Amino acid sequence: MTLRINDIAPDFEADTTHGRIAFHEWIGDSYAILFSHPKNFTPVCTTELGIVAGLASEFERRNAKIIGISVDPVESHNAWKTDIETATGHVVSYPLIGDADLAVAKLYDMLPAAIEGSAEGRTPADNATVRTVFIIGPDKRIKLSLTYPMTTGRNFDEILRALDSIQLTAKHQVATPANWKQGEDVIITAAVSDEDATTRFGGFERVLPYLRKTGQPR
Repeated sequence: MTLRINDIAPDFEADTTHGRIAFHEWIGDSYAILFSHPKNFTPVCTTELGIVAGLASEFERRNAKIIGISVDPVESHNAWKTDIETATGHVVSYPLIGDADLAVAKLYDMLPAAIEGSAEGRTPADNATVRTVFIIGPDKRIKLSLTYPMTTGRNFDEILRALDSIQLTAKHQVATPANWKQGEDVIITAAVSDEDATTRFGGFERVLPYLRKTGQPR
């Protein structure tokens, strides 16, 4: 199964460091950030989990829940959390999914469904493709997916930026240009007429026949 933008995020039940969850039920009316890891006690992932813990209030302010997943059992996750705090100074208070049977990694197309066995004996290199971040909306649809190599730490400021854009453009008929940040001008979509754009946004700048910019709506 190949997952694409606007597909329903596959639902599942799994054990986590916060107990057993049903994923869609856990998301509820929030956005969700699901970010995956090939193995516990790996250096780049250790820094990532800590950075996300430090940004927890930023995600909460955006009505977004954070959940991590790693191809190892929950007991190992709990031990890893101590290392994460030592390395980064941040306590991981969000849930980490145990995926020792590889079920969720396969469900989200991060490992081939044909792979047999469990996490035992598998190396990070065996699971190298389990490095995807998914942003999932309250409608349970995938809004974004980004996959990183094991040697490149993820930029979670970019994940926050993308989440801001996703939430803004879901509310208003606008799009965000390259490198857009909160408070900067946005693009009016083609679905909005010039007359409607003036009514909605109080005016706009026509950069090209097909490119109209206006201030960020509130």
